[in-house]
Amino acid sequence: MNLRLIDIAHARSGDKGDTGNVGVIARKEEYYPLLVKYLTVERVKKHFEGIAYGPVERFELPNLWALNFLLHESLGGGGTRSLKNDAQGKTLSSAMLRMELEIDEQITL
Repeated sequence: MNLRLIDIAHARSGDKGDTGNVGVIARKEEYYPLLVKYLTVERVKKHFEGIAYGPVERFELPNLWALNFLLHESLGGGGTRSLKNDAQGKTLSSAMLRMELEIDEQITL
């Protein structure tokens, strides 16, 4: 089954220097295990290919039904140095939610 991330999660993003920070929060508790299983570091790195040049880190926050990703070297040096239109990474969450995941489970949205 193909699933759009926006159907099971919402997200927020921002910056810490040249690192984009994207929090992905499950819309329901039962969706959190899907995020853990399918929203991997490798999948996120591939999705942000050409944007995130450094490593991608993932942190699990099960009490919030959330994952937090750090996209290193993704903001062109950061807010005070970057010539990018989005030097603070505010659009990274929208870009993340456009991701499609191929999952094995059948779920009802």
